[in-house]
Amino acid sequence: MIINEQMIDDIALGATVLGTGGGGDPYSGALMAKVAIANAAKPVEIIALDDVEDGWMTVPSSMIGAPTVAIEKINSRDQMLVAFEAMEQAVGCDIEATYPIEVGGFNSLIPILVAAQKGIPVIDCDAMGRAFPESQMVTFYLDGLPSAPNTLADEKGNVVTLHPLDGVWSERFARPITEQMGGSAAMCDYPMRGESLKRSALPATLTKAMKIGQAIRKANDEGKSGVAAVLDIVGGHKIISGKIVDIERNTSGGFVKGGVTIERLKHAGPESTVDNVYVHFQNELLLAHEGVKAGDLAEDNLLAVTPDLISILDHETGHPITTEQLRYGQRVDLIAYPCDEKWRTDKGIEVAGPAYFGYPAQYCPVELLKPLTPTTQAK
Repeated sequence: MIINEQMIDDIALGATVLGTGGGGDPYSGALMAKVAIANAAKPVEIIALDDVEDGWMTVPSSMIGAPTVAIEKINSRDQMLVAFEAMEQAVGCDIEATYPIEVGGFNSLIPILVAAQKGIPVIDCDAMGRAFPESQMVTFYLDGLPSAPNTLADEKGNVVTLHPLDGVWSERFARPITEQMGGSAAMCDYPMRGESLKRSALPATLTKAMKIGQAIRKANDEGKSGVAAVLDIVGGHKIISGKIVDIERNTSGGFVKGGVTIERLKHAGPESTVDNVYVHFQNELLLAHEGVKAGDLAEDNLLAVTPDLISILDHETGHPITTEQLRYGQRVDLIAYPCDEKWRTDKGIEVAGPAYFGYPAQYCPVELLKPLTPTTQAK
């Protein structure tokens, strides 16, 4: 499948939904990807995970850091390429294909830049099925695959190569280095052969993002609900239709952290049984509960929790809103839907469940929590 400009727009839109508020700014990513394919020596192709040869060396291409920083500190054209070629030096061979480490707006499009510059394909897969804030929160870590070597590059040309023991040590080293690089950096990690990638990666997540983007676009063209179009694909349910009445947000430690309060719209209908929802985030939306502040969280008012997915969509269009784009007064729909089964294992919950982020709550699958509107089944 050859990538064109419309596909880039659709992937950006759908990946921002699946990115659960994180993954970076899709607008700048889409612009950079379009320029990259226009200047590429040959067409950029998306290939299925099953088409990857066992002996290929594969490496993800991504950005690390706070999304709020990346909006103002735009990547240089070759920043990701510098990190990618540093990885080729570190592993001592050519890399034959790349892919996104996570399905998030900007990070889903970064591999297209590298693929266009290197003349290699983009693999239709990722290692999260969503976006997560930390480097070890990938299926590769769940499966015990090595993270090393890691390479990081900034827009000035600085390059750092790391050899961490595992994904946790990768996060501990890479995050402070990213802060010194200005809060945002290009990063490559988890180099592996195709045989390992096919066992551990989540397949067809780029094309899933593209289908979501296409569905939102079609719904808007036909005057239908973009939110309903998203739920038809991802499953889950709408928690609340509301207005953002408060937003707390700060950038520290290489993350954007905070929370947002959503007050139910008066015309939202009788199906919603809560008046206010508070959503916590750390780059990504991680937990939603009834109430107007973080301290209202209790076991009996939990509405959705990581590693399940939470997305904030524009009430009228269904377009996703990232955490750095949340503003007072926006009319939004909050939806929640199931994560991949790998994240519902004991290790998956240990790595990316509520306890890891310090929330006093137990993980409960979103389909077992109080559904406030009729549940739709994933297709």
